[in-house]
Amino acid sequence: MRATLMYAAGDVRVEDVRDSKVETPTDALVRITASCICGSDLHPYHWMSAEKGPAHMGHEFIGIVEDTGSDVSTLSKGDLVVAPFAFSCGTCQFCRAGLQTACENGTFWDSLPQEGGQAEAIRVPLADGTLFKLPVAPDSALMPSLLTLSDVYGTGYHAAKIGGVKPGSTVTVIGDGAVGLLAVLSAKQLGAEQIVLMGRHSVRTDLGREFGATDVVAERGEEGIAKVRELTGGHGSEIVLEAVGHMPAYQQSYGVVRPGGTISRVGVPQYEKAPIGFGSLFAGNITLNGGPAPSRAYMAELLPAVLEGTVEPGKVFDRTIGLDEVPDGYKSMDARESLKVLVTP
Repeated sequence: MRATLMYAAGDVRVEDVRDSKVETPTDALVRITASCICGSDLHPYHWMSAEKGPAHMGHEFIGIVEDTGSDVSTLSKGDLVVAPFAFSCGTCQFCRAGLQTACENGTFWDSLPQEGGQAEAIRVPLADGTLFKLPVAPDSALMPSLLTLSDVYGTGYHAAKIGGVKPGSTVTVIGDGAVGLLAVLSAKQLGAEQIVLMGRHSVRTDLGREFGATDVVAERGEEGIAKVRELTGGHGSEIVLEAVGHMPAYQQSYGVVRPGGTISRVGVPQYEKAPIGFGSLFAGNITLNGGPAPSRAYMAELLPAVLEGTVEPGKVFDRTIGLDEVPDGYKSMDARESLKVLVTP
């Protein structure tokens, strides 16, 4: 079968690899019908060493169940399913608490050797707890929006949910990538009254306005912080949703948050050390939270609005390619020529 491999930073190839197959009783084999390139895939695209390659890529996909292990009880051949970006058992204490990304038995896709979502097929461990059945046909026009349930919509929603967004909230979203834009959408769904989007790319921020942003701030650094504070009455934003993961975005977060406010981070941090002292968080009684979104926990909650068409998170996809074009898709996203690339194997 064909699959995407990253050999080193900037070196992505689509090659013939061994066929995926059921290997344990809890596995399912899924033929992938739609997948995509994630903004977080660009992190290794920038820094991965050749010693760590080749790595199978992709953690967001929809597909059709082709085979199941003997212990799989909730899925059958022919089911259309969407997978979250981490696989999980569904039964441990953390899964029962809705924190599947901390599953005692599962982990993230990039920890599973020789499997990835940017491919023709994939072996899914812990299939009963991981895969979510979709009540539509594989050729549904809703497919782009349904694919966002795998990661970016669930991640944006997670940011807003744990950030405490509620009716009347004032929210600032940092980052105009797919997750940031869907954090805007999610904040709007949860009733935020003012949503400031910090982003510099007009095509993206225009979509952010369509999703519910009331204000756009293109400036960065101290100038951007001052503009957000001006827009929020001088005090800053009650809730900040950080969807980038780089230090400047974190610094903007504590620059624009108001005293007693909350910073919710879902951008994968590209740092370990960050300011948390008197001048950043402590003096203002700022709450800092966030982490990998348990997107599996949100799928049933987010699905109805997608099926009804009252939200269209799939609008974040602005380019569709075939599997063999994936290397160009990486280049396009890295150059910011594409917001998010949909892949049809």
